[in-house]
Amino acid sequence: MPEPGSKSYDKHRARRRKDMERSGHTDAQEANEEAKREMERDPHWRPSGPRTERGRGPKGERPGNE
Repeated sequence: MPEPGSKSYDKHRARRRKDMERSGHTDAQEANEEAKREMERDPHWRPSGPRTERGRGPKGERPGNE
């Protein structure tokens, strides 16, 4: 699954932004923010979180660890 900041995520977001600009969003910044919000709502493009135990942080500070 593509993560924010990956090349495929950035390419897809740029395509959505260009489509919005062509369809009437005159402000590039507004089109960029709308493309970002759309991708955050789509579960395929939403970040999945840390992939490893180490990515969750120090063992004593992890949620649910007591």
